Amino acid sequence: MSARPSVVVLDYGSGNVHSAVKALELAGADVVLTGDRQAAQAADGLVVPGVGAFDAVIGALRVSHGDEVIDRRLAGGRPVLGICVGMQVMFERGLERGSEADGLGEWPGAVTELEAPVLPHMGWNTVSPDAGSVLFDGLADERFYFVHSYAAQQWTLEVMPPFPEPRLTWATHGVPFLAAVENGPLSATQFHPEKSGDAGIRLLSNWLGTL
Repeated sequence: MSARPSVVVLDYGSGNVHSAVKALELAGADVVLTGDRQAAQAADGLVVPGVGAFDAVIGALRVSHGDEVIDRRLAGGRPVLGICVGMQVMFERGLERGSEADGLGEWPGAVTELEAPVLPHMGWNTVSPDAGSVLFDGLADERFYFVHSYAAQQWTLEVMPPFPEPRLTWATHGVPFLAAVENGPLSATQFHPEKSGDAGIRLLSNWLGTL
């Protein structure tokens, strides 16, 4: 029987993340909630949660040197999973309430407000996974729980061989937006798998299977 993978949920002051810890444990991981850089670097997987405004999350990541941890892990091909605003900050910039903040720049493009009759987009929604998705294996018809008003609405990263094409999963609320991205060691979801019931646990389990 194989050992449970070790996962660090990065603790940089982003609200209540204990539900993410519990969900990852249920999915089959040994989980530690910590801001310790050595622990975050050594773990099999790193989860970057995010709740609140883009500029506040990116600011807290930089103050705690979480941005350096993420960059170092990805440079070494070490898996990282971003959740909600933890996905958004992977892009170059966020445009929110008239202000612009620089993101981590792992992916090109901006996170902008959804054009929808009702914001925030709150509740359960379907997604359209890429045919080659690992995260959504066995989950094509499931619903996931979203709470957001902003999202990445375009994908402009060009990947050249021998690197594999990113797997993109889309959803729609007023307009289409990226619900998830799988790009080498970096994966991310705009929805909250830890609030998405059995489907979210299965998705996290699929991610743990890649570690």
